[in-house]
Amino acid sequence: MAKNLLIVESPAKSKTLKRFLGKGFEVEATVGHIIDLPKSKLGVDPENGFKIDYELIKGKGGVIKKLKAAAKKADTIYLAPDPDREGEAIAWHVAEQLKSSKNIVRVTFNEITKKAVKEALENTRKIDINLVNAQQARRVLDRLVGYKVSPFLWKTVTYGLSAGRVQSVALRIICEREAKIEAFVIDEYWKVSTLLEDKSKAQFISRLAKIDGKNPEIINEEESSQIVAELKEQKFIVDKVKHSEKQRRPYAPFITSSIQQEAARALYFTPKKTMMVAQKLYEGVELGDEGPVGLITYMRTDSIRLAESAISDARDYIKENFGASYMPAKPVRYKAKKGSQDAHEAIRPTYIDYPPEKIKKYLTKDQLRLYTLIWNRFLASQMSPAVYDTTSIEIAAGKYQLNSSAQSLKFEGFLKVYQETKENGGNGNGENDNGENGLVDSIPDLQEGDALKLIEVNPTQHFTKPPARFSQASLVKTLEAEGIGRPSTYAAIISTLTDRKYIEIQERRLHPTDLGKTISEILVKSFPTLFNIKFTAEMENELDLIEDGKEDWVDVLRQFYTPFSKTLDGLEGKQQAIKDSLTKEAGENCEKCGSPMVIKWGRNGQFMACSAYPDCKNTKPVGEPEEAMKTDEICEKCSSPMVVKVGRFGKFLACSAYPECKTTKPISTGVKCPKDDCKGDVVEKRSKKGKSFYGCSKYPKCDFVSWYKPINQKCPECNNNYMFDKISKAKGAYLACPVCKHKIYTEKEDE
Repeated sequence: MAKNLLIVESPAKSKTLKRFLGKGFEVEATVGHIIDLPKSKLGVDPENGFKIDYELIKGKGGVIKKLKAAAKKADTIYLAPDPDREGEAIAWHVAEQLKSSKNIVRVTFNEITKKAVKEALENTRKIDINLVNAQQARRVLDRLVGYKVSPFLWKTVTYGLSAGRVQSVALRIICEREAKIEAFVIDEYWKVSTLLEDKSKAQFISRLAKIDGKNPEIINEEESSQIVAELKEQKFIVDKVKHSEKQRRPYAPFITSSIQQEAARALYFTPKKTMMVAQKLYEGVELGDEGPVGLITYMRTDSIRLAESAISDARDYIKENFGASYMPAKPVRYKAKKGSQDAHEAIRPTYIDYPPEKIKKYLTKDQLRLYTLIWNRFLASQMSPAVYDTTSIEIAAGKYQLNSSAQSLKFEGFLKVYQETKENGGNGNGENDNGENGLVDSIPDLQEGDALKLIEVNPTQHFTKPPARFSQASLVKTLEAEGIGRPSTYAAIISTLTDRKYIEIQERRLHPTDLGKTISEILVKSFPTLFNIKFTAEMENELDLIEDGKEDWVDVLRQFYTPFSKTLDGLEGKQQAIKDSLTKEAGENCEKCGSPMVIKWGRNGQFMACSAYPDCKNTKPVGEPEEAMKTDEICEKCSSPMVVKVGRFGKFLACSAYPECKTTKPISTGVKCPKDDCKGDVVEKRSKKGKSFYGCSKYPKCDFVSWYKPINQKCPECNNNYMFDKISKAKGAYLACPVCKHKIYTEKEDE
């Protein structure tokens, strides 16, 4: 009989642990939280010391019963939920439910390996009530904001909307970036470069860098033409030559925020998907006869610290597989960022003898891609720097100064294993950029005082660009820099804003919807302190102080709630005025009853509604006149014209005789189903999770399906009737034939 009970969060983790704990242990899982605030009411009493009315989560009764039964048979109960605030709270709730007089202890491990778990079992501790209180404080803060502010939105905009303490600040950041983009004024500017030749007839590019010692500001073609004319009259003399060796140090191993950013850039994973895949790698993957193996350390961390044993293993691997020159003389250690928590290691592989290639057959495609990223980043973090030979020259031409720089890779070092992906699809390895920033392919062997011959002068017109919209990676980076949320919350922030339809993701960029902009504007005006970036960051620091035992969680909540409550009281009675200010005349009359149409807000954004409601319930989308909505399609049931309408999943065709006829159908892509003997059309559909895909209109009779959008264009190679619309990280948008794989690149992707 097992004399020890180990309680974890995940059933998948329990399988991995059972592999090496032996018969003396029984392992059970809580399957996440077992206790939480009630869904139907506030569940917090601000007037009574913020007393929390916890209740058992629906469906967890069986879990508790099973845990209690197992606890009765055990001498020692080890509480081993995840090593963070949430995990500590789960351990506390389990202990409260068991109420056992037996020995109940807390254990944490950063990786699910035999060594780490054995050490954890030998170093047990009591439940850290400071961690628990930090989790409780965060949960109560979020509940107070959600349950107090959301009803305000129901009364001012429309029912069903919601606000979040951290998510709404992230929305504000996205909306403020959008406002800058909309207000941006494009300015023209010019750059001037030259093609020069030395005495050996070697040619190279040099860029205009100074005029009379100042940075050039060339605002129009007239100014550039004058500079071009003057340059043609100058003598070009090499003024300075500098040769140097430049080292590029490797990147630190991944933490939660950096892996979310890199996975978004390199793999196009959402932060949510990154964390889901990483969770599986952490909890354990079946490796054939070896059974389930935890492949990475805990993925919720903001520490770049590495265990000495892991560093030693990495150095041995580097020396054996790449050579001594790739291993630094001393282990590489990274300086922690200010305010980072050092409780856990960085994210790294748990076993150095499981390189990606060795275990790829056991991993899913996504698991392999993320594991490879983690493996390479970790190994590279302990490798020697890359070394470049650099040459820079300054060229004097009267009052003009021109610069050229070139660099060549002398020793690849860590770049042999890992190169971070840049937002524009580049690999960040320092390759030349054809003179755009003065960096050219090569510079001939020049000496100071050498005379150069001008071959040509090239003026180029440019225009300033507005700030880029956030990608998921750049938003995570901004949230981290501003101290908004914590690494473990970034994924939920973005998915929540998307689910609420406050933002849309288009071409991997975050666009605030009209609804999102309106919500953000109302919240910022009505709660200027609450949804302030600095205030939110300060609240995160307060939670950290609670965790460290330096602040009382009830005092922190009281300091927050007192001014927050006064703000709410001050808004009482103003909701209708705000709601009325959002309702505008549409400028047209109802086609059914003749009353004026007005623009209102619903959960999916703005729509036009008859002002005679509820007597007339006519509605239609904003900005789409009836003429533009008509199509050539005829309803199969009543022969009325079909029109385009907009629903929660986008546009669709609906019978114009609605509500008498309620026929609807998806909009065709214009491509006929490629299946033999099928007369259906390929139409856009939505999965249960809201992701677009394309399938046959004759489903379920026809099972054709594709994640890629088919385009009504014949392949020039094999004459197939359609091609897929795709995007390549390196080369941008292109069309691909599903039959012969022929590709047609349409435009370079520019992020």
